[in-house]
Amino acid sequence: MPEPSPTPQRKRRGRLLRCGAAFAVLSAVAGYLVVQYVTGGTGGPGCKVVSGKGDGATYEFTPEQAVNAATITAVGTARDLPERAVTIALATALQESALRNIDYGDRDSVGLFQQRPSQGWGTPQQIMDPAYASEKFYEHLEKVPGYTRLPLTVAAQKVQRSGFPQAYAKHEPDATLLAAALTGRSGATLTCDGRPAATRAKGADAVRAALARDFGRDVLAPAGAEVDDGKGQSSSSAAPTPEAESGDGTVTLPVTAVAGDRRDAGARGWQLAHWAVANASELHIRSVSYAGREWVAGHTDSRWRPLDGKAPAGPDGEADAVRITTGQ
Repeated sequence: MPEPSPTPQRKRRGRLLRCGAAFAVLSAVAGYLVVQYVTGGTGGPGCKVVSGKGDGATYEFTPEQAVNAATITAVGTARDLPERAVTIALATALQESALRNIDYGDRDSVGLFQQRPSQGWGTPQQIMDPAYASEKFYEHLEKVPGYTRLPLTVAAQKVQRSGFPQAYAKHEPDATLLAAALTGRSGATLTCDGRPAATRAKGADAVRAALARDFGRDVLAPAGAEVDDGKGQSSSSAAPTPEAESGDGTVTLPVTAVAGDRRDAGARGWQLAHWAVANASELHIRSVSYAGREWVAGHTDSRWRPLDGKAPAGPDGEADAVRITTGQ
């Protein structure tokens, strides 16, 4: 017996189902394209650090994580703490928040280190400031006798009082790579794709304000770090203006040895250079140069290349200044 012909109502229902399915597919494709644009089209995290030892060790992470890791490190070196302290702090933040500045957690825990206002770490607003949270972590870590000689899990646990103290251990290799790069000990080892983030914080003044926030204003003081506004006009950076949200230019940071700093000038320079790369998406940084090498935003194989065909000074070599160019 032949099947009955579909009624007009069934035909309309079929068309509606097909249209709905097509719309769902188009929406999924559009969402995928948006994600690809935001992440630079690579599908990857956006940032990468490699071992300076040539052993093939790598760690990939997102621009958001890069900004927070750079802040944690800058605060630690500004306190003249050893690299081991930075490694402990980074491993702790990787475990507690995956290096994301989250406003939720167990009970009243918030921020990079999941610090609790009810336990005296500060107000929620204070703890949500990555620089403040980092300062408080290091303040407590410095009170732990012999923390640099302790296993990382033990040192971190004495600060955090976590219910899962052994969980910090699995992050030590990645934290070690990050600390070596972000303290500047291992030069030309950190790169990001530099895709501009959806932020209004851009321009040379925004870079200066962020430097002062993470390192303190002294980082802009040696020889008067200069800013070229892109029109041939230079100005002193003695007074960063956080409210400045636009404009291109180049921030030049003289690199010199600093009394009381346990690192040499070369390491200080690479720390500033890597800090700039880590903040490239957030601050719309186009290029960073130091020690005969240059990083340029927008390369999927982003790496430090010889500057203008010149031979690089070597990963640990010194140069007179770090130059950060903004505007994308």
